[in-house]
Amino acid sequence: MSKIKNDEHTDDIPLTSDSSPYPSQPLSNVNKKWQNFKDSFKPALLSQEEMIEYYDADKELTDIQKINIRTSKTQLHRKLKNRHLQMIAIASSIGSGLLIGTGSALATGGPAGIMIGWFISGISVLCTIQAMAELAVTFPISGSFNVYASRFIDPSIGFAVAWNYFLQYLVLLPLELVAASMTIQYWNTSINPDVWVLIFYIVVVSINGFGVRLYGEVEFVLSSLKVLAIVGFIIVSIVLAAGGGPTGVRHGAEFWYNPGPFANGFKGVASILITAAFSFAGTELVGLTAAEADNVRKSLPKATRQVFWRILMFYMVSLTLITFLVPYNNKKLLGSSDVSASPFVIAIKEGGINGLPSVMNAVILISVISVGSSSVYATSRTLVALSDQGLAPKICGYIDRAGRPLVAIMITNVFGLLSFIAASNKQDEIFSWLLSISGLSSVFTWLSICIAHLRFRRALTFNGRTTDELSFSSQTGIIGSWYSIIINLLVLIAEFWLAIFPLGKEPNAKSFFEEYLGFVILIKFYIGHKIWRKNWILFIRAKDINIDTGRRETDLEALKKELEEERFQLRNKPWYYRLYNFWC
Repeated sequence: MSKIKNDEHTDDIPLTSDSSPYPSQPLSNVNKKWQNFKDSFKPALLSQEEMIEYYDADKELTDIQKINIRTSKTQLHRKLKNRHLQMIAIASSIGSGLLIGTGSALATGGPAGIMIGWFISGISVLCTIQAMAELAVTFPISGSFNVYASRFIDPSIGFAVAWNYFLQYLVLLPLELVAASMTIQYWNTSINPDVWVLIFYIVVVSINGFGVRLYGEVEFVLSSLKVLAIVGFIIVSIVLAAGGGPTGVRHGAEFWYNPGPFANGFKGVASILITAAFSFAGTELVGLTAAEADNVRKSLPKATRQVFWRILMFYMVSLTLITFLVPYNNKKLLGSSDVSASPFVIAIKEGGINGLPSVMNAVILISVISVGSSSVYATSRTLVALSDQGLAPKICGYIDRAGRPLVAIMITNVFGLLSFIAASNKQDEIFSWLLSISGLSSVFTWLSICIAHLRFRRALTFNGRTTDELSFSSQTGIIGSWYSIIINLLVLIAEFWLAIFPLGKEPNAKSFFEEYLGFVILIKFYIGHKIWRKNWILFIRAKDINIDTGRRETDLEALKKELEEERFQLRNKPWYYRLYNFWC
């Protein structure tokens, strides 16, 4: 592969030409395939235009200008289809949080508390995903929301939030692998857990090692299975709630009166708000796929609309049914973190149906593999974005000709080896502290997305431009972003309160730092970046915000005409088609 050098730059930049000083020799099909396989690990090729921008980014530019240029051109391949994004949006992060975590939440807050907490958090997440989709469709850049904070708010905030997000998913990989090995122990306890960790480690590494297309296909299949399973649980719960189970018992709204709607008053509801918010962690992952979607303008808005149905069907409907089937004082809800504490399992077993725990364990196993695979994807793409912004070593941004961020994936996989402590009796303590480092990462990320959305809209207005030039604009608008900001701030306040005064426990320093260490880490990242880059601004002024670099459609006038034609055609469609298009 030929290279070019510039007198002012020492870095070698790969060219588009594969010319060689040696004459080419005919290769057999096997040799060609082997050669193509080897070549796929070489650096991605750059076009002339990309090389010019590469050099421009090395000139005496501000950090913000470099971020805009570097992240606007990515070598990641656009191989994710509409169906991939649809399933990632619907079910990518559904797992033990819904299937098991809702049990302890019911015991903490009661039926009314659990409904209030999930409703408030669900609306907040819906508004956040709408804001993220508007930015991601307009700027489908490497790193997506991990870059928007740097572009539209302040590079120091972007640095702090992105590194926290990276740490969250870096820790999640070994945690999910250990969870998978523990799930297998439900059926077999004679085999060392590390054996199962090795098997699942190889599976997860392979999924991401063969490119984004395989990741999309595997996530599509696993998410489809999760959706089918949860729909099945909902149907069975409806039958039981109607008294159609083997026992024929129908409780109706009995548990709302006895033992009552609330378990621990206001403090219980505050605790539920935190649990509910964390259960939605990973919903934003669909935005990270924007740079690798083949038609982000069409597929991401559709995928975003699925989040509404996910929140309504999988959370609100299922939780409503659970409140009719299991009282909050059921002793089985507490004292266990495995499938036996699942309110779904408790409800169906007490309804006279046996054999469900094995089915539930299988669903949880599918979920942890899915989340483990997604954690490698999220971590590697975030690290590439950090490298593109000059906030991580340059080697971390290495992308090969197959569009794989190889170095970032390898770093994630190496950290995943920590999962081999599964056989240790100290694993719970180790992971508790690792998780505490980035425990609030999702809340910080959601806050940054909504603030970036508001700053982007402010920059549009400042430049005399409107949302008419946007392929997709948030259906909840700036009001939705303000709502989500307020709710996420309340979550942080509630978390702080409960970290100091834990529910049912005496105040202690260990409990506080396990819950709130992530905030301390974020502040250290923020201040550290300010000192490192000598960046003393609080936020980027609207007049300095770049609202053009990184757009996939650069001819705005042509885009406006195309969008107007699409809107005109939609207005002439039947009402039921317009209704379907709005919600789906």
